[in-house]
Amino acid sequence: MKQKDLTPTPFFAELERAKSDVQKDAAAGGLPLIDMTVSSPLRVGLPFDLEPAVDAVKAEFNLWDTNPAGALKAREAVAKYYQERGGNISADQILLTASTSEAYSILFKAFCNPGDAILTPVPGYPLLDTLAELENLECYPYFLKLSRSGAGKERRGEFHFALDTDSLLSAPANARILLLVCPHNPTGHSVSLSEWKETVRFCEERNLVLVVDEVFGDYSYDANVRRSWQFLEQGSEKPRCPIVWLNGLSKVCGSPQVKLGWMAVYAPEDMRESIHETLEYVADAYLSVSSMAQALATPLLAESANYEKRIQERLQQNLAALREKFPSKYCPEVSGGWYAVVRLGDNDEELTLRLLREKHVLVQPGFFFDFEEDGWIVISLLQEPAFFAEGLRRICS
Repeated sequence: MKQKDLTPTPFFAELERAKSDVQKDAAAGGLPLIDMTVSSPLRVGLPFDLEPAVDAVKAEFNLWDTNPAGALKAREAVAKYYQERGGNISADQILLTASTSEAYSILFKAFCNPGDAILTPVPGYPLLDTLAELENLECYPYFLKLSRSGAGKERRGEFHFALDTDSLLSAPANARILLLVCPHNPTGHSVSLSEWKETVRFCEERNLVLVVDEVFGDYSYDANVRRSWQFLEQGSEKPRCPIVWLNGLSKVCGSPQVKLGWMAVYAPEDMRESIHETLEYVADAYLSVSSMAQALATPLLAESANYEKRIQERLQQNLAALREKFPSKYCPEVSGGWYAVVRLGDNDEELTLRLLREKHVLVQPGFFFDFEEDGWIVISLLQEPAFFAEGLRRICS
């Protein structure tokens, strides 16, 4: 791989200059900066209290388990996390990683060769492209499209994003993995049963591995939304393609600093042994998950449901405030996750810079997520409610 040019684009260089000017002005008594891009609970007054968990297991910090899948006790804690939420996933299906990013790296090494393609959603989170590029892989897009609810459909919003399964048909022959993000970042789309069935059928026909990034899976706004692993229990036939779900403590417990993620692996019976052997072979080359992180898995996940309620309350409050300001015509339905998208109709770059310079509000431009149309901005629903409401007021003004 040739050396990558890391020079900021003119837009992002200008954004950093504008941010610096706004921060200086705020420090001098001017209008405070409101960050509507914040993505960590640690920055918005929602930390997980780690002290009781550390006290409970610190005697295990000096233990070391060389199992490439991770310590059995930690994997059992992850399996219990799924079981408490209606899942049927065992500890033998779990492989621990230091993060979901590392999980992607392991999967890319296990199932792809340099020059192969992975199918990624557009719009979508740009980190996926970066992770693929670091493994010398190509990203090939499939699309989420903006749709309008028909008569009789029970949706809170008139407009919503939907998976354009027809766009999968143009996938190249060298595609090896289909990445499904559910709930989707940044649109908040959650895959329906019909979308799931079509996606699985496509992966079966093309011999693809289906990888489901569900780091926001616990944060839903619709009682009818189901986690995709729950779909496995519906119907008599099991999928004939491997499926890997990714998650971790970063979102489940709001603790990205602990650095613990995992894969939950489903494989047809005739593939199960070889797939687990391959994944563990790659993981064994690194053994990157610390003893501390593995020890903390049990007490943290035991309290995860209570912690998620705190996050959910914040998200629901901010989403309600957003709905008051923007109808679905401008802000499509959000089924889950920590983000929402708003279409204001101006040039993304000009709009983002103007909001920052004139209103002291920082948002993400839609082009950063490869929206096909101009005029979109992406905002986080995590911000403290008072700041979030003030940010919306400034945007609307």
